[in-house]
Amino acid sequence: MLNIGVLVSGGGTNLQKLIDAQAAGQIENGRLRVVIASRPDAYAWSGRKRRASSRHPAAEGLPGRGHLQPGPHRRPEGAPGGPGGAGGVPHHHRGQLVEAFRNRIINVHPALLPAFGGKGYYGLHVHEAALARGVKVTGATVHFVNEVCDGGPIILQKAVEVKEGDTPETLQRRVMEEAEWILLPQAVSLFCQGRLSVEDGVVHIAE
Repeated sequence: MLNIGVLVSGGGTNLQKLIDAQAAGQIENGRLRVVIASRPDAYAWSGRKRRASSRHPAAEGLPGRGHLQPGPHRRPEGAPGGPGGAGGVPHHHRGQLVEAFRNRIINVHPALLPAFGGKGYYGLHVHEAALARGVKVTGATVHFVNEVCDGGPIILQKAVEVKEGDTPETLQRRVMEEAEWILLPQAVSLFCQGRLSVEDGVVHIAE
């Protein structure tokens, strides 16, 4: 059984979906053990009794406060050997973390990488850029974190339709509901089952 840690920086909706997936038995051979916030005012941290503790007693909260160090409380975000969600890895810690936990830090990005990824593409900015470009299909990507922002090996992707009249907010919500919240638990479960391998920058999924 692998221990899983989750790094959060905002509202914690992806954390909640991991908690829900674990409660439903959808994360095989893994258990949530720690939550680390990159900001002490992040709702996912300040509201941890609602997000982590109340729904899953095994999930703990540890405020990062800008002092995250590679170690047993960091990576998948959290426990040795397990996968982690990097919803908000501080850039000044990226090199340390990648080196210490190569192909064990998992991130979800709200676009079909390599489109609309990299520096400056986060939150609503991603969806604003997609709408400005007039794409008809967007989606989400789950990938391993490496030294390049949004440039790590891709694990899973799912397409989402862009509809006429979409705003960045409506598109963001649809991408979360139809892709992000589905893919992240799947990817974490695949990792915990030992079914992911990386060769020459490409992720292979064992049957």
